[in-house]
Amino acid sequence: MTFPSERRAHVVGLGLIGASIARSLAEAGWRVTGGDSEPQTVRRALELQLIAAEPMHPATSLVFIATPAGSVAESAREVLTRLPDPDVIVTDVAGVKSAIVQDITDSRFIGGHPMAGSEQRGLAASRANLFQGCTWVLTPTPATEPGHYSRLHGFLRELGANVVAINADDHDRLVALASHVPHLLAGALMNEAAVAAEQDAVLLQLAAGGFRDMTRIAAGDPAIWPDVLFENRDAITQTLTSLEGRLAGLRSALAAGHREVIASSLQTASVARRTLPGRALSADQLAYLRVGVSDKPGELATVTVAASDLAVNIFDIEIAHGIEGVSGTLLLAVDADHAARFLDVLTSMGFSVTLER
Repeated sequence: MTFPSERRAHVVGLGLIGASIARSLAEAGWRVTGGDSEPQTVRRALELQLIAAEPMHPATSLVFIATPAGSVAESAREVLTRLPDPDVIVTDVAGVKSAIVQDITDSRFIGGHPMAGSEQRGLAASRANLFQGCTWVLTPTPATEPGHYSRLHGFLRELGANVVAINADDHDRLVALASHVPHLLAGALMNEAAVAAEQDAVLLQLAAGGFRDMTRIAAGDPAIWPDVLFENRDAITQTLTSLEGRLAGLRSALAAGHREVIASSLQTASVARRTLPGRALSADQLAYLRVGVSDKPGELATVTVAASDLAVNIFDIEIAHGIEGVSGTLLLAVDADHAARFLDVLTSMGFSVTLER
């Protein structure tokens, strides 16, 4: 592929996430255009020079759909129709993935979800560093073109994100626990406190760090959440049911005076919280895997999803195509501490893998 001298991107939807993507891309040297359903939002984005223009340029090579989840598929199909170039990459940022990925079969589309946000809302709250250090999920499928995935992975790394690949169904199940249910719980706890404060106004003055930490996300934009929650209702309902059982157990332990049950729950939670991943790596902490792959659908998705299953972060990915066109090599930069384990798993799956440090 021949890249144009000026990289062009387009963002559909200029809310907090979309506008932050526009800012980040501009800082990374892209010429960014963008649109929004609210004309005043577009005007403000132009005034702030957050976007260079509104119309999508015919030479655009990267498009982000940052609309509510329910309208992603329609917006993506419209963009894919308008941009016939086979090298165009279209992705989205919705918090649910299965329905969207199933609805869009074009190989130029790769589902995405940046695990980033803010209690502030809209274009005015956007910032270029919003994705620094965040986990950005991609959901490749057997139809995903490896070269498209590799390029998108690199573009997102330019924005400072850590990219992981997850099956779309697994994403929705896991994000129910990691994001959707926490938002519901934060709202429920805040509402409970607000009702109690009607009788005891001093309550909210007593809200200490723990309460504020737990309820911070309740201040986020409520307008974007109904689409997400109803799209993922099955996984969220299952998670809430499991959590209700855990809370019932704690309530029973307190009523019965079972101190050891309460202590054990707090201890295991403390250990789990302190081992949450979140460190950045320098170049000398990376190892490089060369993975031989055949030219058949799903090979890239199999490798990248295997990495996510092992909690192995792929910091960089490059594809070297074979001369005959029937095979190639994935060049993966990963955490050196996890490289040997990843190699063993890939080898057990039938891949030919070599390790370089």
